[in-house]
Amino acid sequence: MTRFFQALAAVFAGVAFAATAPAQAPASATQPVPAQQQPQQPQAQPILRIQVEGNQRVEADTILSYLLVRPGELPDPRLINLSIQTLYGTNLFSDVRIAIDGTLMVVFVQENPIINRVILEGNRAVGDERITDEIELQPRAIFTRSRVQSDVQRILQVYRQSGRFAAQVTPQIVELPQNRVDLVFEISEGPVTGVRRIAFIGNESYADRRLRGEIVTTEARWWRFFSSNDNYDPDRIEFDREQLRTFYNDRGFADFRTTSVVAELTPDQQAFYVTFNIDEGERYDFGEIEIETGISDLNIEFLEAAVPTQSGDLYVGSLIEESVDTLTFAAGAAGYAFVDINPQVRVNRETQTVDITYVINESPRVYLERIDIVGNTRTLDRVIRRELDIVEGDAFNQALLDVSRARVGRLGFFEDVTVEPFQGSAPDRARVQVAVVEQPTGELAFGAGFSSTDAFLVDFSISERNLRGRGQFLRLRVSASSRRQQIDIRFTEPRFLDRNLAAGFDLFQVRSDFSREASFETESTGFSLRAGFPLTRAVQAGISYTLRNDEVRTFGGVSSSIERAQGSRVTSLMGYSLSWNRVDDPREPSNGFRVSFNQDFAGIGGDVRYVRSELQGGIYRSVFRNDIVLSLTGETGYLFSWGGDTARINDRFFRGGNSFRGFETAGIGPRVVQRREPDEDGDAFISRDALGGNFYAISALELAFPLGLPEQYGIRGSLFTEVGTLGLLPSEDQLDDDGTENAVFTVDDLSPRASAGLSVFWDSPFGPVRFDFAHAFVKEDYDRARFFRFSTRTGF
Repeated sequence: MTRFFQALAAVFAGVAFAATAPAQAPASATQPVPAQQQPQQPQAQPILRIQVEGNQRVEADTILSYLLVRPGELPDPRLINLSIQTLYGTNLFSDVRIAIDGTLMVVFVQENPIINRVILEGNRAVGDERITDEIELQPRAIFTRSRVQSDVQRILQVYRQSGRFAAQVTPQIVELPQNRVDLVFEISEGPVTGVRRIAFIGNESYADRRLRGEIVTTEARWWRFFSSNDNYDPDRIEFDREQLRTFYNDRGFADFRTTSVVAELTPDQQAFYVTFNIDEGERYDFGEIEIETGISDLNIEFLEAAVPTQSGDLYVGSLIEESVDTLTFAAGAAGYAFVDINPQVRVNRETQTVDITYVINESPRVYLERIDIVGNTRTLDRVIRRELDIVEGDAFNQALLDVSRARVGRLGFFEDVTVEPFQGSAPDRARVQVAVVEQPTGELAFGAGFSSTDAFLVDFSISERNLRGRGQFLRLRVSASSRRQQIDIRFTEPRFLDRNLAAGFDLFQVRSDFSREASFETESTGFSLRAGFPLTRAVQAGISYTLRNDEVRTFGGVSSSIERAQGSRVTSLMGYSLSWNRVDDPREPSNGFRVSFNQDFAGIGGDVRYVRSELQGGIYRSVFRNDIVLSLTGETGYLFSWGGDTARINDRFFRGGNSFRGFETAGIGPRVVQRREPDEDGDAFISRDALGGNFYAISALELAFPLGLPEQYGIRGSLFTEVGTLGLLPSEDQLDDDGTENAVFTVDDLSPRASAGLSVFWDSPFGPVRFDFAHAFVKEDYDRARFFRFSTRTGF
């Protein structure tokens, strides 16, 4: 065996020697060759023709346009190489080759296939639409493997944002005829990776629990099945860092910073532990607040008093931006449209103060050169322009621009309204563009609902809020329930005779059944004319005239006070109204107040004579947070007859139900009762027909708040208490107590009533739903109380 390895080593040594030993050149190879005897190198010939091969969809001329070599030119290897790179850069080809054959240059291409379909398989937690919105490859797009890999990463990012870090995506290609492919993404979603614990290191001023309430990411809990904020999302973590910075900056910590955020995967790879490492720094106050400007029209002392940042106050970072907005608004109101305000912030760590100098750069006073309205494909220009508080030639005023934008938005014709100033033809000229996005203003609605008062309700209406683009309103409505049937037509012209005067008319017929409350029913048929106009920006006035025929039908066995109203009478009614509205949102106010007064005079013709007056008001304030609103509302009314007439039961006030929670409809006030032996609850009366009253007063204190559920569910609650009274029955309708055991008589004492409870409001997919839970803790024995009440309706 040893001799065998020695012999093998000798063989390899010989081979190595042969490979490294220089070969002996022939003697002739060492002799120089005369120059005239050296072989001639062939000279390059110019390209006379370029031929394209392999293309199927892409035209040959298109391919030739990318080449840097042209017929008649000599072939340049550098330009040929750049031509190949250019063709590859189009992403149209998977292979490109160029060959030279004498005077012929052949360009051979192999085209990338076209995507026929993009198919997603295995995605159950994430919908197709969300994924297809993120990826680039779509049907009829060019297929390249690099773009497929990019889309794989995009799909994985979508799943990471959903908390699924174990997701896997495998692309598959199904080849089809005519150089087409189906692209299939096979997705394995994996489990949701939640956040098991959120901790903070370095927080000395605020506890972990408080800081967890300021960030969006939440710890996973079993009851948070409606929320996805407990899934780990790196992008959300970055947003949380900004939220913490804002939280601390608004509480005096000007040097706050988040040094790092560590996310550790649990051993079972089912959740993350997230730790925020923070440095709070010291708490600062505002130091010197100065304003520098060369604009003489701006009063420096007034501006220093107007800005929210004041010397000596606790440092609040967000107030700096608010101060810039305040100064921009003040400069715009003075006619300087394009001022540049630069806040210079100086942090004094020795005194723990922050000095701020607001530098307002000079600019000329600006006048409006032109107002352009764009985007109104249906609404007439004049409908928009009449809502603007500015016209061409006016001095620029940012305050009036903001008011104009709000007024155009309140029309309800547009999905979005923006009012932006632009530089005009000169430094002192501005052009304003009012851009609107139209939205549907016609509505065909069919609704159904149920309530504890009206039972089933059916409602049909067809309306147009912007008739023929002129801003006119027209509606036909038909509704029916177990207790009320109504049909009406309403038309409103918001700018009657091109003046700031809204005018319109109503045609109506209403049938109401009050058999459960007062043993009568009514049918009213008539029309009304109305007009409204502003007295100031916040004060509105209106006048109206109504002519209607009221027919009252009573049931057998009713008291004489109700039977007296039976029959048909004509009511001719002239009225006016005044309203003062300073709330921030007319539908859901959170700050401000509103007051309204209306009075109707019946007796200008017709068969009845009375004066009805009503006053309503409300004060609204947000407390603790913007979505927690405390309100105090109240209303009162008084009716008196004149000319020897007595108001009938259908003209009086009835309260209860929605107008006084804790009681049934018409559950309080004057009533016909019958004496009986006291029952186990001490009630000595049998409550019979309600008679209404000529006077009422009701006040409510309410605290509205979110219930902690996600905002998209539209569920809110409120705690309330209501106090009120109703009475003053005409003497003609009163029945005296004869003192007998089963005497029937009327009661009317204006005694106070009070209730308290909880209301829950839900903007459900089927329509708004309201639940009232109220206890009437102050009431009379003959009142009709109700603890629970709900109502809902839906449209389809």
